[in-house]
Amino acid sequence: MSGGASNIWLCSQGALYAAERRASAALVDEQTRALLAYLVPQHLPSASGLCQRIARAVWSLEQLPALREKVTARQISPETATVQFSRTIRHLLNIIPQLNDSIDDPTLAARLVALYSFMQGKELVGQERALGAQGFALGDFSDELRQRLVDRIDGQQPCFDSFLSLASAPLKMLFFTECQAGIAIEQLRRIACTRKPTADDGQSALHWFTLQTQRLEHMRGLEELLIGELMAAVDNLLHEDEALAPTYDDPQSDSLVLHLDRQLLPLVRQQARELEQLSAQLASLKDTLEERRLIDKAKSVLMTHRQMSEEQAWHCLRKMAMDKNQRMVEIARALLAVKSLWHSDEEAPLHNHRA
Repeated sequence: MSGGASNIWLCSQGALYAAERRASAALVDEQTRALLAYLVPQHLPSASGLCQRIARAVWSLEQLPALREKVTARQISPETATVQFSRTIRHLLNIIPQLNDSIDDPTLAARLVALYSFMQGKELVGQERALGAQGFALGDFSDELRQRLVDRIDGQQPCFDSFLSLASAPLKMLFFTECQAGIAIEQLRRIACTRKPTADDGQSALHWFTLQTQRLEHMRGLEELLIGELMAAVDNLLHEDEALAPTYDDPQSDSLVLHLDRQLLPLVRQQARELEQLSAQLASLKDTLEERRLIDKAKSVLMTHRQMSEEQAWHCLRKMAMDKNQRMVEIARALLAVKSLWHSDEEAPLHNHRA
């Protein structure tokens, strides 16, 4: 989404990565046109929730030209630019959980969650690239910037763990061999997280950006393979539905039916066992998605009632969870429960007045 290149360009006062910014913008525009071409009336989903998320994503993409103009005119800070680029990607990713709710096939749902988890981890790598580029280009990591960088690094592992629990063996191997942070990235991470970088006219920023871009390119290749597996699973499911459709043109004899029953019974039993296992796994995955929704709702409460930014709301929830030695989702549930009490207290005088 060109957030990292924009950060380097802004921090270097327009001296670095101008060409990379233009190339990234052209690529995003090309992909956006391809996406919009699919959004014709006959292809639109019937679910209103899914349509709303698609609409938010399209609206966010429409804001990119104005955001780029602010970056070009240097009328926006690197921090604000990163937040706005990340918001666009978040709106695109948020389509997937809504889509998952309409899928009742466990295998298909598992593949979709694997893709979603990997995409989330990849987006955090992209944000890590942008934040690191900002700090190295400035020659300094403030406490706030350093904490944001650490949060992005820490947040990647749960996403990739979820992906690895569902991915096929070849894709797992590809992830471990090509998509992990290498020694050079780890060395730069230690510098960013522990001390002030050496002044080098942006060379460390360029080195960091190049290394992380190479990692993201490998991830993009793996992402394409995940999408290919998902589409193949969809095609298989459609073919199975067609094959199982009843036909009455050629009635079969009773003996042939009994023969087929004996052949199919072991297969049906095996599929039943696999379906039971996948259903349990799917229930766990849906719990994970529900926890993420609760945390997002709690962030929205803090943003509305405390006038916090999304970043501040997330840090507030994280700090409360650490202080109380609880999971973030437990803090989120408690906050939402308190919010419901607020509404009850606000409505009670109104009801009493009417009485």
